[in-house]
Amino acid sequence: MKFAHMTRAESQHPELVAVRGDVAIPLNGFGEHFSTLQELIEAGPDTLTRVRAFVDEQPDEAGLQLAELNYKSAILDPPIVLAVGLNYDEHASELNLDNDSGPVLFSLFPNSLNGHGEEVPLPVHLSEEVDYEGELGVVIGRAAKNVTPEEALDYVFGYTVVNDITARNIQFAEPQWSRCKSFDGFTPVGPVVVTADEIPDPQALGLTTDVDGLRVQDSTTEFMIRTVAQLISSISQSLTLLPGTLISTGSPGGAGRSRKPPLYLHPATEVTVTIEGIGSITNICTKADEA
Repeated sequence: MKFAHMTRAESQHPELVAVRGDVAIPLNGFGEHFSTLQELIEAGPDTLTRVRAFVDEQPDEAGLQLAELNYKSAILDPPIVLAVGLNYDEHASELNLDNDSGPVLFSLFPNSLNGHGEEVPLPVHLSEEVDYEGELGVVIGRAAKNVTPEEALDYVFGYTVVNDITARNIQFAEPQWSRCKSFDGFTPVGPVVVTADEIPDPQALGLTTDVDGLRVQDSTTEFMIRTVAQLISSISQSLTLLPGTLISTGSPGGAGRSRKPPLYLHPATEVTVTIEGIGSITNICTKADEA
């Protein structure tokens, strides 16, 4: 199944829907009310099974046309967003950073979450070196602690697309990466979360990024240094991954900083990140309000 948060023209309040083709099926007719995907995940797998049956019973005529709706972040209120740095050799090399010591972890602030089709405000007074990073996002489905790599994927609710936008000058000026990646709107997520049953192998997904129509990243998740299963297992040794946690698993090579000349994001730039089996998330950059 595919889930999204969307708004209608008459309301800016996000609504959880199931996406089927060109139609969004609202879940307000289901026996239990879920305002967000987080609430559905916390309700457990039995509830997801009943939601699946409910959606399957709905005719297309009961749905809303996607073209008439606006997307919000596919993840709205996770317990935390964890990002993994330097999980592809090519990206670590192009940034001249060491990735030998284990997964590089940092958190992203909730104000950075953004949706498909929404604007990304660029703080040009703070950085003119804002970069893109297409990444696979993993959504945890149940509490994971001390899990093995062999069982780790059983704890996954689903997968999504993440653009881990980064202010490079701030990244290289500070020892911690949370601030440089957590400006308002810097973490587009979506357009949907695809449940894990539709992604049998998260290490076999094509990943591309396009900037104003130019293909700048073209890789596959098979080149991760640490697989999704290994990341979940490793992180769960030191902390409990709570249901709804979003893990952004790192970006392949092709970052704008590594190009000659560098290709940074500017107001009016359009960025699209696409992952096979999930979809594409597109955002237009604008100039942030300095006031």
